[in-house]
Parts: sequence; structure tokens; C-alpha cells
Amino acid sequence: MSFPLFLLLLLVLTGVVWLLDVLWLRKLRVKEAKEPWWVEYSVSFFPVILVVFLLRSFLFEPFKIPSGSMIPTLLIGDFILVNKFTYGIRLPVINKKIVDINTPQRGDVMVFRYPEDPSLDYIKRVIGLPGDRISYQNKRLSINGQPVPVRQMDDYLSRERMQFSRRFEESLSGRAHEILVEDDAPAGVPLVASFPHSGNCIYNTTGLTCTVPPGHYFMMGDNRDNSSDSRVWGFVPDENIVGKAFFIWLNMNELGRFGSFR
Repeated sequence: MSFPLFLLLLLVLTGVVWLLDVLWLRKLRVKEAKEPWWVEYSVSFFPVILVVFLLRSFLFEPFKIPSGSMIPTLLIGDFILVNKFTYGIRLPVINKKIVDINTPQRGDVMVFRYPEDPSLDYIKRVIGLPGDRISYQNKRLSINGQPVPVRQMDDYLSRERMQFSRRFEESLSGRAHEILVEDDAPAGVPLVASFPHSGNCIYNTTGLTCTVPPGHYFMMGDNRDNSSDSRVWGFVPDENIVGKAFFIWLNMNELGRFGSFR
């Protein structure tokens, strides 16, 4: 059972008991008699659960980064906040959009439901919008025929792997972020199983070229050679979007990693 569904069921259960107590049970109890434990707990926890449910469903949701696919932007163990309303208001649990607000932009760091298993949440960077032609050849990114600007920086030392990677500053829609590239990793993408709209992609020994279908997005990790992303499992449909990641609020291993990120 997913946590949002569990939270909703808990909210309904405590809410029903709270309402019954207000409308009926209180009148049946002898004056100054102690509430049954299940009534006491429900009445106490219902307001708390309601606030948590509303905040988590419509405003902000916390996530923990489990992998290194977004290094150096996000590290393993980062706790982040995700804005749940910036891309539109969605009904909890079923994730159906009911109010349009904004749409994802190139360069956004986005949390979404993994297309192959919607029970899992993934986080990657938005690279391609609907209709874009994405080319990733010899580890260089182009969008609609235009090479994405990059600037080489000092090499990055991964503390987890004790290994250096080449680091670049990449600019998408005028916003810069850092990416990692490993020279000894193959340029081509391993053979993948068929996925929805896989016919929109052409693979070769040096990379791939894809046209993003309507209502979908092409996602990539900043740790380019250590990320399973749209190059492998395809496009992310709009209905899978969870929200925009925007703030690191804790990392127990690096307490200084507090604040916003690009």
C-alpha cells in the first residue's frame, strides 16, 4: 500500500470517529466519563493527520535521494522538498490534475512516478518538452538541432566511489547546472526493451535521437553515465508528474547542504 493511500485511509478513519463523537457519542457518555481509548486517539490525531495530508497532497512533500543519478546537484542522503502545486493541482492518490497552473520547463528538477512502476518515485532533470527533438550523441546534448552550451569545470571527486569524473556546466533555457561525464563509459545506450512511443527514438553506437511525443517529457540525470533515465525506459507522461524539487533541507552526512539548488 502506498503511503498517500495509507494516509488517506487513516484520515478517513479518524475523521469518521471524530464526527461520530461530536454528533452522537458525547451525548451518550455519562457526564465526566472518560472517552474510550479509540475515541481519544482519533479525536487527538485527526487534526494533525488532516494538516499533514493537506500539506503533503497540495503544497510540499519531502523526499530522500536514494541514488547518485543526480550528482553533483543532489547527493545520496539529501532530504529535499518538492513543490506539489507548481505544475498544477492534482487529486491525491489518483494524481489526476484538476487545475492547470504551470508546465515543466527545460532544466527543472522534477519528481515523477516511474513509468514502468508507478509505485516508485524518481527524480531527474527535464531535458525535452513535448515536440522537442533530443539528440545525445558522443555525450553531447542537442535540442531541436541546437547544441546545448557547456563549459568545462574542475574534475569532480565522488566520495562514494573515490573516483574523478569530468564536470561541465550545462545551460538549459538560460539556466546553468552541473553535469558529470565519465570518459571510460560507452557513448551508446544499452539495448532496451520496448516502451510506449519507443518508435520515436533511434539508437546507434554513439547515442540516440528521440522526438518527445505530446503530453510527455524526456528526463535525464545530471550524472550522465550513471543514470537510468529516458534514454533507457522512455518518456514520462504528464499524469505521472509529482512536482518540482527546489530545496535541500537536510543531509545527515553533510549538514552544510541546506538551501536551494539549481
